Amino acid sequence: MADIIQLLPDHVANQIAAGEVVQRPASVVKELLENAIDAQATSIKLLIKEAGKTLVQVIDNGSGMSATDARLSFERHATSKIRSADDLFQLHTKGFRGEALASIAAIAHVELKTKQEDDEVGTNLIIEGSEIVSQEIVVTPKGTSIAVKNLFFNIPARRNFLKSNQVELRHIIDEFHRVTLAHPGIQFMMYHNGNELFNLPESNYRQRIVNIFGNKTNEKLVPVNEDTEVLKISGFVGKPEYAKKTRGEQFFFVNDRFIKNAYLNHAINSAFDGLLKDGTHASYFLNLTVDPQTIDINIHPTKTEIKFDDEHTLYAILRASVKHSLGQFNIAPVLDFDRDAQLDTPYNYKDKGVSTPQIEVDRDFNPFQEQNNFKEQRSSKQTTAFKKQTPSSWDSLYVGLESKGTQSQQEFMSVQFETEEKTASIFNDDKAVENSKSTYQLHNKYIVSTIKSGMLVLDQHRSHQRVLYEDFLQHITVKESVSQQLLFPIELHFSTQEIDIINQVKEDLEHTGFVFSNVTKERVEISGVPVSVPASEVSVVLEQLISDIENEVPDSHFSSADLLAKSMAKSLAVKTGQTLTVPEQEHLVNSLFGCKEPNMSPFNKTTFITLSVDELDKKFV
Repeated sequence: MADIIQLLPDHVANQIAAGEVVQRPASVVKELLENAIDAQATSIKLLIKEAGKTLVQVIDNGSGMSATDARLSFERHATSKIRSADDLFQLHTKGFRGEALASIAAIAHVELKTKQEDDEVGTNLIIEGSEIVSQEIVVTPKGTSIAVKNLFFNIPARRNFLKSNQVELRHIIDEFHRVTLAHPGIQFMMYHNGNELFNLPESNYRQRIVNIFGNKTNEKLVPVNEDTEVLKISGFVGKPEYAKKTRGEQFFFVNDRFIKNAYLNHAINSAFDGLLKDGTHASYFLNLTVDPQTIDINIHPTKTEIKFDDEHTLYAILRASVKHSLGQFNIAPVLDFDRDAQLDTPYNYKDKGVSTPQIEVDRDFNPFQEQNNFKEQRSSKQTTAFKKQTPSSWDSLYVGLESKGTQSQQEFMSVQFETEEKTASIFNDDKAVENSKSTYQLHNKYIVSTIKSGMLVLDQHRSHQRVLYEDFLQHITVKESVSQQLLFPIELHFSTQEIDIINQVKEDLEHTGFVFSNVTKERVEISGVPVSVPASEVSVVLEQLISDIENEVPDSHFSSADLLAKSMAKSLAVKTGQTLTVPEQEHLVNSLFGCKEPNMSPFNKTTFITLSVDELDKKFV
């Protein structure tokens, strides 16, 4: 037989590699930013157009490249980061495989301008689909500017799989956060369609967090610092009272590289055990420094998964460090119930010396001066007061009490008589009340009701979701809603990105009944809420809405009104485990069958089932 195994052409191999390295515009942003950091840049600018589908450009003031290096950088496995296989366990750079630029050039139009500091002129390189179109000498400042245009131009199927601009931009901002938090000593700027989204100056780690997530974040942070032979930990965790229902603000960095690790995340959750409400997640921004020889980064194309030599030790140290910080700053409660936290010695003062307090004494004070005059005045006042209160006759004290008591007793009896008569008129027969009960709540999860053909079983959470969903959707589309004005406006703090999301759906929220009195870059003031939304649930509803918009995977018929109605219904629906009264159960049953689509919840799950008498009879055969 003829030989059937053959080497793939380079442009085909590059496209296959691009499927692992470049999944969406955010992947390009990550690779280009990390290359700029490896080039020792101190200022990096990111330019985005149409969520990266049209343009992703990164401009840095790093070391730059020569003409030969510029051309060679787009070849597969061409890199300046490593020289041998042993270097894979001594990595101090972001990239090391040499696949990113070759993969990007295979599926986009790339324009590269670069110049080293000692060179007079730089190099301009244009590549389209792995093919070099031109290479020219150009005048450009020190550093590198690389522009990636028309991503997936030659793979239309991959381009069609991209989500909406809003979702893709969210992924780009997430990658931007991960890179900027790992390197607070570098200045970063980000622009989208000409609008400045971020301008992060050189700063310390705490200030970088505040610059990204808003000034309100500063009071939420608890420092964590621990230095051992195995692991060095630095960073911050969020206070338990500021925990959110989403996992957005959770960052692990190992040797300045963002990672995802469920095992270490469990260590944080166990440190917060007993401090968080159900369904909430603590925020953390932790830098872990370990020996590069004890980790393996080369196990995943995106390098976000790392294999550790001794995960159990890291788990124990991380958990203990976080618990220590929570206790050190009086965040975690203690078992000493008689202890007064106000009398504790502050942690920063435990090593300071003790000095004798200075006491000022008034040596001219005499407590016995004019004592006799004071006694005489006091005794005379008491005598006068006693004389005024003494009645002329002891019998007069009891005058009128008998008539008053009789009158008050008669009034009390009349009130009791009226109450008894009214009660008897409403509840004449207890059996009649019991027989009128047509629904029953099972395990605080299902509502059982009788119908002509048999029995009806509802899932109370899903059913209420359907009722609220159609109600909110009608308010949004018809634009007629009832708002309940608040006596005291609610003030909520969000990050800049979350405020942008709220502004996008503000009009739809107002149609449901929300009234926004003031919206700034980091703060939202709400003076009115829908009648069906309790004031205590406003923050939960908005946080859930923001999370749903960030993580939504919309199709071509995506509707912001539909997403808003689904999100609010999910937040406000009756939860599993909540006890309902009989009138509430009946109202939910009647409301469900008043909906247009009672069979399914907004998330296409069954809301109720029916069991006929014949089906029940078969169970007893």
